[in-house]
Amino acid sequence: MSKRLTLVLGGARAGKSTYAQRLAEQAERVLFVATAEALDEDMTARIRAHQESRPPEWDTLEEPLEIVQSMKPLLSSYDTVLLDCLTLWVSNLLLRDMDCDVPSRVEDLLRLYRQQDASWIVVSNEVGLGIVAPTKLGRVYADELGRVNQMIAAEADEVIFMAAGLPLTLKSGHPAD
Repeated sequence: MSKRLTLVLGGARAGKSTYAQRLAEQAERVLFVATAEALDEDMTARIRAHQESRPPEWDTLEEPLEIVQSMKPLLSSYDTVLLDCLTLWVSNLLLRDMDCDVPSRVEDLLRLYRQQDASWIVVSNEVGLGIVAPTKLGRVYADELGRVNQMIAAEADEVIFMAAGLPLTLKSGHPAD
């Protein structure tokens, strides 16, 4: 199978992670890159549920901020990378530094994808369907994540939008797309 970049987008609880995992289960050697941090009991429980849902033979890299640097030395051992998720990665970056140059971090991520042979499945929330956030941080976050999603989608071979557990293909990698 040839190298592919797949972006799986959708709202909260839309089935993004489940769908992305089903795609990755077709691979032989999977690196699961988790960006969530267990900052409270609810997130601890969510992380535990995600961990338990993954096949035991997958390797996991838990990295909330420096995903490019952490992934780089590992990638030659895998044919598929499942990154779950950009949403929390961008949130983590902005919570540490609201002036973070998020687009340059995403360019670094895309450069890493281009430089190696593994297929990637990337999960992210679509934040452009809701209300405008009432706080500056919320608006900056929505703007940055929207830009990030557009950057990844532009490079992706396939973009899937999830709603109610159902996949809708937005981009299929065909020349007419």
